Amino acid sequence: MTMVISWWGALIGLALAIYLILKKLNPVYSLMLGAIIGALLGGASLTGTIDILVKGEQSVMGTVLRVLAAGMLAGVMMESGAAETLARTIVDKLGDRMAILSLALATMVITAVGVFIPVAVLIVAPIALEVGRRMHISKLALLVALSGGGKAGNIISPNANTIAAAKGFGLELSQVMIADFIPAVVALIVTVIVARLLVKKGDAVMEADLGDMVDSDTGNLPTLGQAVVTPILAIVLLLLNPIGQVAHLTLLTKVNLDATYVLPFAAIVGALVMKKGRELRDYARVGMTRMTDVVLILIGAGAIGATITSSNLPQLLIKGVEASHMPGVLLAPISGILMAAATASTSTGVILATGSFAKAILGFGVAPLAAAAMVHTGAIVIDQLPQGNYFHVTANAMHMDLRQRSQGILYEAMVGGSAMLTATILYGFLHLI
Repeated sequence: MTMVISWWGALIGLALAIYLILKKLNPVYSLMLGAIIGALLGGASLTGTIDILVKGEQSVMGTVLRVLAAGMLAGVMMESGAAETLARTIVDKLGDRMAILSLALATMVITAVGVFIPVAVLIVAPIALEVGRRMHISKLALLVALSGGGKAGNIISPNANTIAAAKGFGLELSQVMIADFIPAVVALIVTVIVARLLVKKGDAVMEADLGDMVDSDTGNLPTLGQAVVTPILAIVLLLLNPIGQVAHLTLLTKVNLDATYVLPFAAIVGALVMKKGRELRDYARVGMTRMTDVVLILIGAGAIGATITSSNLPQLLIKGVEASHMPGVLLAPISGILMAAATASTSTGVILATGSFAKAILGFGVAPLAAAAMVHTGAIVIDQLPQGNYFHVTANAMHMDLRQRSQGILYEAMVGGSAMLTATILYGFLHLI
């Protein structure tokens, strides 16, 4: 017989985990400790608590495999220079007259092809500061352009957050990437509009901001044709099955390629095309290093998620929402917003929201794909808070102090909110998927 623990114990465990994360305790230990305390307070025995933790770890192993696979692709795109080639090409082709669009689009594209959003901002930031100084664009506008573009790309990328959103609701990675495409386009449009309104607001780019930059060795970068091989191959292979279903092509519908082997395969082929096969070992090492923290958080989140789903909290949430007459569909974006805000991390927010609230969200009759899209887009609304790494990485990249960087939080939330509202309206209320 399945053990059910009390809702208040699970809720205390979740609150404790979030509190400890905010107090800068290692997130993995915070989540594990929250899970243990929550299970024990909820009425589980010592043995039963271990069973809950093991159940939680087993539930995230599929996601762990895919996240590690994504690390290979990210390592190749970052370390080979392919991401920088894409960014510089977009900015050069669109020119100074469309500077805001080019910077936002460049960050969106290199995030969408599998580069982590903080790294994407680091790659584009030197280019942005050069353009900002030349075109008299404020740092605040540049920050919103880069961060907003990164948010738009992040929800359609084969990154850890998208993988977690897909697997949290039993979906394929390509399904979530496709569903989030329209919200991503809306986010890009809102990014450009908001950033253009901020061109003269905030501090200007100074010569000192450019003085300590090291010029990229552009002669050693891959060509555009070489740089796009990895992302195009990965996207095409991931989309074969969905294309077959839409076009009613029986042969393609039988091809169900998983991200676990598609992403490393595309990365290896791309490295060989760029004639950097000898560096594959280094690329894999960098990618694995980047993914280590995410995998560890997955383990901790699996534990706290199992504690919550082993309780009667999901059922009480359903009853509470029904009693308040609030549309149950709103639990999906709200859970994404709250968990990402608490942890200041898109990936951790999605992992916690899906692990803790997926059962309750689906209990309202929300389609899994719609739920995944709403949770995922909700997680990019206010994930840029100061307790997280992204806030400080982007501040350093743009040569901003705490005050300057904090000015961008509201405008970034407007961008993320536009994607979340789009997904909620299209999929939550209009049921277009």
